[in-house]
Amino acid sequence: MTDRSPPADAEPEAGADVEAESDIDPAPEPTADRTTVRSGRNFEEHYRLDASEAGDFLIELGEQLRGSDEVRLVTDEWELPFAFGEPIELEIDFEGVGEPELEIELELPGRTDDSAPTVE
Repeated sequence: MTDRSPPADAEPEAGADVEAESDIDPAPEPTADRTTVRSGRNFEEHYRLDASEAGDFLIELGEQLRGSDEVRLVTDEWELPFAFGEPIELEIDFEGVGEPELEIELELPGRTDDSAPTVE
């Protein structure tokens, strides 16, 4: 079961799990009826998924990470193409006091197209 949280223009929640620097293009591509998220502003969505849906998402994300230097996240309403660089940061946080909770966070830095200067 997927439970979508408030729209992207709502106040962000504290302790957000997914963030990307982005700008929403108000004119969707002619071939798609969705908004393209672009660099320049913050964009955030939260989802509550069952374990199977989360696993499917992580597998698809892993395949994109392994096979390319860009990931593309897509819903019916928006798409977020993101060219990433390295190193990718993986954080594992286990809180065992009270109700145990495991948080796994993946942070992808943006790729830069800068090249090194020439040495003469």
